Amino acid sequence: MLRLGVNIDHVATVRNARGGAYPDPARAGALAQACGADGITAHLREDRRHIMDSDIDKLMETLTIPLNFEMAATDEMQAIALRHKPHAVCIVPEKREEKTTEGGLEVAREENKLAHFIAPLRDAGCRVSIFIAADRPQIEAAHRIGAEVIELHTGAYCDFHAEGKFDERDQEVARLTEMATFAHSLGLEVHAGHGLTYDTVQPIAAIPEIKELNIGHFLMGEAMFVGMENAIKEMRRLMDAARSV
Repeated sequence: MLRLGVNIDHVATVRNARGGAYPDPARAGALAQACGADGITAHLREDRRHIMDSDIDKLMETLTIPLNFEMAATDEMQAIALRHKPHAVCIVPEKREEKTTEGGLEVAREENKLAHFIAPLRDAGCRVSIFIAADRPQIEAAHRIGAEVIELHTGAYCDFHAEGKFDERDQEVARLTEMATFAHSLGLEVHAGHGLTYDTVQPIAAIPEIKELNIGHFLMGEAMFVGMENAIKEMRRLMDAARSV
């Protein structure tokens, strides 16, 4: 069964727009869990623009499904991850000026540094994932440094769809499919995410080597209109339908 990880970062974005404690990301995590999410994703950014350290504390205390802790490859974030020892740690690129993660991590260029960075996380029992573009050299480098999981960046595919560039969109699906197959052949578990919506999820969900989708911004936005339970259940329905064809 294809797993659904629900990213709750943007519940914190709404909270932080005014300050205070409401809405509570940990409550969103608990609700997503109750609605059928297989895991919860939270990205603790260096500038704390949405998720805060206290949110990670509460999520670790309250969740009974896995927490996927997204983080940059910094000493500060490594120390936080080693203190909490979440089920999974996903290493992502991070730039202060970006609105959202713009691309995959450059693993091939930082291979030695990243190998040493993730080793203590693996030793602590965290499942290490690397967020990368669907690119063969990056996948090979992720495999060499000892990552157990890769998460393929689906942002370009979603952008092409939104812009009506359907030839480019279909080429990107073909590339994602080919690289998911390649990563799987190396023994890596393959996840995917970034920008997925009801309109774009099914071609990605249909790729058999992909084991998990991580979706956040769209689901949190849709939940404002239809409620989190309905938003998650509809995404789950579309994912399952894509796998049953």
